[in-house]
Amino acid sequence: MLLQDIFTASRIKFGLEAADKDEIFEELVDVLVRGYNISNREEILHAIEEREAKMSTGIKTGIALPHGKVEGFAGICGALGVSESGVDYDALDGEPVFLVILLVSGTESAEIHLKILKKIAELLENPDFLTDMKNSGSAEKAFSVLKNYENAVEKRELNER
Repeated sequence: MLLQDIFTASRIKFGLEAADKDEIFEELVDVLVRGYNISNREEILHAIEEREAKMSTGIKTGIALPHGKVEGFAGICGALGVSESGVDYDALDGEPVFLVILLVSGTESAEIHLKILKKIAELLENPDFLTDMKNSGSAEKAFSVLKNYENAVEKRELNER
């Protein structure tokens, strides 16, 4: 499964309006619910907040990866948020986040969840990815950035085989 299949332009919010982490969760869960036509919004929000209570998912300078698992949920889905000015996230490094990658999967989808996290980690290895996402200017352009970087990673992996 490709990230560009999960984070389509309709599942990307460019110009996050949130002022803090809790508002980010609300905003991105709304994008997720609309983008996938999901009805269990509160259950998803609770799963994200519960996971975040264990430890901040502000994982890398400027980037957060909130995620959660929902009982009875099939597969994996996601929403991506971009803030041009940065949002206070309670990140481990104390810095604001500019890119928030929200993932939700079913409790039975651990393997695909880990594969998607690995793909995200590969993209985040390139510091230009965050810069290009912040400068993209729209959900459609952010999707194009995601697609270009993911295709480059896929091509590199094919060449290494």
